[in-house]
Amino acid sequence: MGPLSIKIKISDRIYPMKVQPEDETFVRKASKMLEERVRVYQKNLGIQDQQDLLAMVAFDCLVEGLKMKGKATVETNTLIHKIENWKEHVEKALQHMGNQPNV
Repeated sequence: MGPLSIKIKISDRIYPMKVQPEDETFVRKASKMLEERVRVYQKNLGIQDQQDLLAMVAFDCLVEGLKMKGKATVETNTLIHKIENWKEHVEKALQHMGNQPNV
């Protein structure tokens, strides 16, 4: 099945898009989240200009993405360290078992 033709509303404008069927739900959800963030910025900051609102939301999303990427990197490094420790323990245990006399 080929891409779907859908329309997404962003800041009172309609944008036609072609998306893969498996991505449609994500694209529509992203559109709704974007609209909600624009409304929140508009309400909390009193900004009316749509371009300024979209710029602020884009910036906020990038900051969030960088935070998540940094957190994922820390978690990945922690897991790698744990796996290396487990590997060392297993290797020591296997060496110790190999040094045992056969009874």
